[in-house]
Amino acid sequence: MTSSQQQLLPGTCRALLHRIAVAQAEGRAPSLVATVVRDGQAVWHGSRTSVDGHGPDEHVQYRIGSITKTFTAVLVLRLRDAGLLDLSDPLEKHLPGTGAGEVTIADLLAHTGGLAAESPAPWWERTPGSLRPELADVLGEQPLLHPVGRRFHYSNPGYTLLGALVERLHGAPWEDVLRREVLEPLGLERTSAQPQQPHAGGWAVHPWADALLPEPVQDLGIMAPAGQLWSTSGDLARFAVFLARGDDRVLSADTVREMRTPAAPAEPADVADGVSYGLGMQIQRRDGRLLVGHSGSLPGFLANLTISVEDDVAAVVLANCTSGPLLGAVGADLVRIVAEAEPRIPAPWQPLLEVDPAELELTGQWYWGTQAFALRLTADGAASLEPLSGLGRRSRFRANGDGTWTGLEGYYAGELLRAVRRLDGSVDHLDLGSFVFTRQPYDRTASVPGGVDPDGWRGLKQRP
Repeated sequence: MTSSQQQLLPGTCRALLHRIAVAQAEGRAPSLVATVVRDGQAVWHGSRTSVDGHGPDEHVQYRIGSITKTFTAVLVLRLRDAGLLDLSDPLEKHLPGTGAGEVTIADLLAHTGGLAAESPAPWWERTPGSLRPELADVLGEQPLLHPVGRRFHYSNPGYTLLGALVERLHGAPWEDVLRREVLEPLGLERTSAQPQQPHAGGWAVHPWADALLPEPVQDLGIMAPAGQLWSTSGDLARFAVFLARGDDRVLSADTVREMRTPAAPAEPADVADGVSYGLGMQIQRRDGRLLVGHSGSLPGFLANLTISVEDDVAAVVLANCTSGPLLGAVGADLVRIVAEAEPRIPAPWQPLLEVDPAELELTGQWYWGTQAFALRLTADGAASLEPLSGLGRRSRFRANGDGTWTGLEGYYAGELLRAVRRLDGSVDHLDLGSFVFTRQPYDRTASVPGGVDPDGWRGLKQRP
């Protein structure tokens, strides 16, 4: 990935610079750096600074806090894809004796395990990890605050357990596994558990005066998988491309799509904002746009990674202050500026390479009861079923190679679509998860469950 500001129009670049300049000035951040990704490569970098004696660029490290959790989730899903665990497994199966063994791995990834948000005192982000040498020191005497699997409750101890799980199954430290299995394959050379020069210093900004206080930098010890990492806007831009597209050296496109799929319900306070959580990724609908990624904070640092997969645009924003600029809003605005000023140019339409007559026979109009749908074949080998009215259930389907199709999204995700044929080989109806689709509304010639009145459709005066 290369950085080339000329790939965006001058007006777009100025709008991006204006947005981060306002964020840095109004948020009183000692420094703020941002990178924007489009079509799989970095296309803009900007920064504003007043502290640290150097202008931050895409190679300067900042602490990224809980964005670390997304990296840890990647390691866990690699274990799942390798067949070493199942997400429905209770933790006790692989990591016994924690006191929270009934929680499943999926619960930990999605923060639905009922665990506490933080470890017992003292304040773990500002004290050495050596004060918490064992998992028991992270979980406390009563690890569970809520029933397992019932509600979303963000948990740093939960991701500490996932890090311990990674170490147990690999027989190696979390940091070493991360470097070998994720950082090196993706070329994230400036992402590390410990700061490497050049890096920003962490600052607290006085709420009522333009004064600074240096924040301590602590090694989080066994809680590192929840928030330890340092990275750069350049490296996180590369990571954003991976989270949007996948990379078979690390995780497939299907698995990263699974990470981006809501796995936890929104809290009541977040429902209005459309906020939910996947497997190690935050999900939000903002201004009609679906955004995924993660935020992060530790004393002295704020971080945000925001991706719009549909627009193929992502933004990374990093700052070195404990509080101040709302980086989630900044990241969303950077994505919106590019997506609206320079809308994604669709790929050229391409015809199918081959046409299967048996599949072509299934295209066209179908009825589920009285509702009209259209089945189409697309050049990528998939099929789509959409209501003609624009309202109702819709899905794309992947061919299974045996004449059946599996739903990829929405209500029909995972459901099987198949053509049911008569003895003479003609198509009687489509079966989709037991729902019958016919060529005419309640077609009398098709096998419709419950049957069809033999007198057919009638007007008001044609009562039986």
